[in-house]
Formats: sequence, C-alpha cells, structure tokens
Amino acid sequence: MPSKESYDVHKEEKSLVQKAKREANQEDILAAALGMRMGPQKPPATFWQPLKLFAYSQLTSLVRRASLKESDRTPKSEKVHNFKVHTFRGPHWCEHCASFMWGLMAQGVKCADCGLNVHKQCSSLVPNDCKPDLRHIRKVYSCDLTTLVKAYNTARPMVVDMCIREIESRGLKSEGLYRISGFSDSVEEVKMAFDKAGEKTDISVNAYEDINIITGALKLYLRDLPVPIISYDAYPRFIEAAKLTDPEKKLEAFREALALLPPSHNETLKYLMAHLKRVTQNEKFNLMNAENLAIVFGPTLMRAPDLDAMTALNDIRYQRQVVEALIKNEDVLF
Repeated sequence: MPSKESYDVHKEEKSLVQKAKREANQEDILAAALGMRMGPQKPPATFWQPLKLFAYSQLTSLVRRASLKESDRTPKSEKVHNFKVHTFRGPHWCEHCASFMWGLMAQGVKCADCGLNVHKQCSSLVPNDCKPDLRHIRKVYSCDLTTLVKAYNTARPMVVDMCIREIESRGLKSEGLYRISGFSDSVEEVKMAFDKAGEKTDISVNAYEDINIITGALKLYLRDLPVPIISYDAYPRFIEAAKLTDPEKKLEAFREALALLPPSHNETLKYLMAHLKRVTQNEKFNLMNAENLAIVFGPTLMRAPDLDAMTALNDIRYQRQVVEALIKNEDVLF
C-alpha cells in the first residue's frame, strides 16, 4: 500500500502535468491568433511571457466592451470618437471586430478621448458612443465641449459654471462687466490653473480681486473651443433666423436652430443666456444692456464655418442680432 508521502508526490506531479498542458494549449491559441507557424521545437517560456501579458491586456478590454449591457452602450448624448493614427507596441487586437492588428507601424487608430483601439477600416463602423476618460484629457481650455462634460460627468463645463457663480456672487454691478478686459497675464494664469487643477482651481476674491480677470477667463474659454457653443452645423440656421422680420416666425426659427445644437452645447448656451439676462437686469449699475453684451459675445459664441472673408464680415451684425435675441427671449426660447 503506497505511503501518504508517495501519494502527495504523485498528486503534485499530476497537477504540474495538467498545468503544463494548459499552458501549452494557451500558447497554441496565442500562436494561432498571431498567425505564427510553430515547428516541433517550441520557443522557451521566456518567449511567451511578454506575449501573454499583451494578449491578456487586450482580451480584458474586449471582454469589458462585450460585457456592457445594451443600455450602458447607449449614451445620453452621442459623442463621435476622436480617432488618430497610432503605432501600437506589441500585439494588439481591434476592439470592434476582435481581429489582430497587423504591422509594425500605424497598425490602427486610437481614440484620443477614451482610448478605444480599432482598425482604420473599422473606425467608420464604430457607433458614436465615446465615453471620454479623464486619463486622456490633458487640458480644459481648447478641449471639445462635449468631450469635457462627458469626461467630468457634468451638465456644463466647469469653467462656465465656476466663473459665472463667481461673477454673480460679486460682480453683477461692476461697471463695464464683460466689456472691460482683465489683465492678460492674470487671465492666462487662470487658464493654466484650470488646465492643471480643473475644478479645484481657486478663482475667489482672495486669488483674483479684479472681477474682469474672471470674465476674461470665461470669454477666453469660449473663444478657445474647437467647436463654438453655436456649432458650425447650426450656424446657418441661426443667421437665417436673425434675418427674419416677423417676430413669431423669428422665435420659431430660433427654436428650430437651437434643436440642432449638441445637448451639451444647448445646456451651456441656456445657462449662459440666463446669466447674461441677469447682467442686463443690473444695467443701471454695470451699464451693460443686451445689445452691448451681444457685441461682446457675438463673435465669441459663433464663428462662420469656412466662409470667405467678405461673407464672414457681413455676418458680424447678424451674429450680434442672434445673441441679442437669445438674451432678450431667454425665458421663452429655452
């Protein structure tokens, strides 16, 4: 009758054999995925270890996407992926079709906002379900508005919320509000602070006593947006609405134009117009009425999409009329 020691040794040897078989199967599967032809002499274990690590990291991302419920995949508001050609180190699999990405350089594209990796030919098939990751967002200013609000899971950009709250707490009666520019170096300092610290940025009176620095930082943020608050797609409809003379038809045209804006743009514009309406209610102190504010914010909130210089110049007066109408009719348009 075998002793307990010999039984334990036999059990351990059997376990090691099973483990070796599992590893051999994994190596065969990995070789097949990579399109490798294996001869009778298989490479040593040191050859497989880095390949396994890469494979497992890629499979994890594929499983993550495959396990998402359909409801989770449906975003509250669509956001297009920001794909850029990318050179991947080591083996990578397309997260759309799950096929291997061949080549040594520029094997595919990577979303700069959420990190999704796909073939170039698959990029046009990927749904507009980008969920930006803060790890990929390097700055606040000059960042796409929808990307920023999705990354921070907010209704509006933090810069807009924080600056408006600060202005309304201590600056509504400041003469020349938004018309007078703050010291440019201080405005740039606020911009750099938001890019570095985000919502932890201190813009209180202790940090910046001059309220014009805060208004300047807000205007700079809006000017720096790659896609203006009134987006390029909706721009022509807003200009057409401004040209109408019948009041009822004009309001209806503005409602239709507002419906064309991306949800995050619409929400931000609504919040900003309500704020500017409150600024006009303090006109006897700050001397800023809707027309004055429209002159300031017209070119900031909307820019002509690839129009010739003469057409863009002619549109300036209509841009002013658009913003003025949005301020005056804020309560009925939003």
